[in-house]
Amino acid sequence: MIAKLEKKSENKSKVYIIDNVKNLEKTRLSKDEINYVKQQYKDHKIAYFEFNRFVYTDFVAVLDTSKSDVANFEQARIAGKNMQTRLSKLNFFTIQLIDECLNPILCMTFAEGLRLSNYQFTKHKTKPKNQYLDIQIVSKKLSKTKIDTLNLYCEAVYFCKDLINEPHNFQSAVQFSKTLANKAKTLGVKAIIFDKKHIESLKMGGLLGVNKGSTNPPTFTILEWKPQSIKNSKPIVLVGKGLVFDTGGMNLKTDNFMNDMKYDMAGGATVAATIFGLAATKSKHHVIALIPSTDNRPGAHALVPGDVITMRSGKTVEVVNTDAEGRLILADALDYAKLYKPQLVIDAATLTGSASRAIGKHGIVAMQTNAEKFLQILQKSGEEVCERIVEFPLWEEYTEELKSEVADIKNCGSAYAGAITAGKFLTEFTDYPFIHLDIAGVAFNTTAYKYFGSQASGFGVRLLINFFEKM
Repeated sequence: MIAKLEKKSENKSKVYIIDNVKNLEKTRLSKDEINYVKQQYKDHKIAYFEFNRFVYTDFVAVLDTSKSDVANFEQARIAGKNMQTRLSKLNFFTIQLIDECLNPILCMTFAEGLRLSNYQFTKHKTKPKNQYLDIQIVSKKLSKTKIDTLNLYCEAVYFCKDLINEPHNFQSAVQFSKTLANKAKTLGVKAIIFDKKHIESLKMGGLLGVNKGSTNPPTFTILEWKPQSIKNSKPIVLVGKGLVFDTGGMNLKTDNFMNDMKYDMAGGATVAATIFGLAATKSKHHVIALIPSTDNRPGAHALVPGDVITMRSGKTVEVVNTDAEGRLILADALDYAKLYKPQLVIDAATLTGSASRAIGKHGIVAMQTNAEKFLQILQKSGEEVCERIVEFPLWEEYTEELKSEVADIKNCGSAYAGAITAGKFLTEFTDYPFIHLDIAGVAFNTTAYKYFGSQASGFGVRLLINFFEKM
C-alpha cells in the first residue's frame, strides 16, 4: 500500500525522487556521489542510480521535466515501474520515497507507477510468492489525504484486475454478481441483483437471447453510490458489459481467439471498480452502475444467425452474428438506464476487434451523442492519467449498415468500420447524453505493457475516477 510517513527513518532503504539535480544536495549522498550522479546524468542521461550501503540501499531517480506535464507524469509512472522491477529482484518489501521534487505531482505519479506495477494475481497458485511493497512517502508538499486517496484509487484498479483475471470456472454470472454485492456491503454501496426470472419479467430479450446457449443463468446487477451531499441533481449512469466468457456462440471463435475470453467482462469490472473507488473516497457524485452478465455458449438452444429477438425497448433485432453479443446485452441495460432520467450515461465494453485493430493497446475508441462537453472532460482526464481516448464519428450514413429486411435493425454491419457500427447500434437504445467506450484493445495484455503488466490491465478505472474529480 501507499502511506504518508511524517519523518524519514535512518538506516532504511530510500528512493530519492528529484526533478532537478540541484536537489541532490538535500540527500544523504556524499559529495563524490553527488558529482558522479550529476556527471552521468549530464553526459549520458542516466536517470537511475543505486548505492549499496550493506545494511540498506540508497536509490536515486532523476525524473524528466523536459516535456509537457502530462508526458512528464507518465514518464514518472514508468520510472516507478522500473523501480518496482529492481526492488522485486532485490526482494524488498518496504521502501521509503523521499520527495525532493519541485513539482510534488511527480512523486505522486512515481508512487502510482510503483504501486500499480506491483500487482500480482496468485489466488490459484499453490505456493504463491507474494511480494507486495509497503510504499512510504516522505513529503512536505503532499498531504496525507492526497496520498491516501491515491492508494484507494490503486486498490480500485487492483479489484478490477482481480475480477478480470478470475478464471471462468470460478466466475459465472451469478458468482460475479455475488462478488460485486459483497464488495458493495463493505463500502456502503447499494447492490441489487436481478435473477433470470426478474430479467424475464423485464423482457430483456438481448440478455436472455445471449444466455440461451448457456446452462448458467444470467444476472443484472445494479450498484448505486448516493452520498448524503450530492453534487449532481441527476445521476450519472455507468453501464458495463459483463460477458464472463465468450465462445462466440454458434459463430464459434476459431484458433486462439477464445483463449482470453474470460476478460470479456472487463467493462463490467471497470464500472464496478470505479463506483467502489468513488465510494471509498466519499465522492459527492450520485453514480449508478448497471452490469448485465452472462456467458455466450453454443448450446442446444443457442441463438443462430438469422434469429430475431425482441429487446426490452420493444425494438426487434435480427442476429446476423452471435459473436456480436455484447451490444445485445448492453442495449437492454442502456434502455433500462432511461428509468433514472440520467444526466449522462457512459458504457465501457470490450466490444469489437475493430477498435483494437484501429489504435491497438495505446488508447480507447470512443463515440458520443449529445455529450460533446462531457467527452472533452473525459479526454482531458485520459491525457492526465495516460488512458487516452480517440473519438470516432457516428455519422448517419452508418445507420445504413444496420438495416434489416426482417427486423427493425440487425446487430452488426459489414466488415468495415465495425467499432463505429457497434456504437451506432447502441445509440438506437438511448435518448440521453451518451458516451460509448470500446476498451477491447486495452483491457487485457498478452505480454507485460508498462505499469499495466500482463493479463488484466485495469485500464479505464483511473480514467473514470479522474473524470468524476473534474466533474
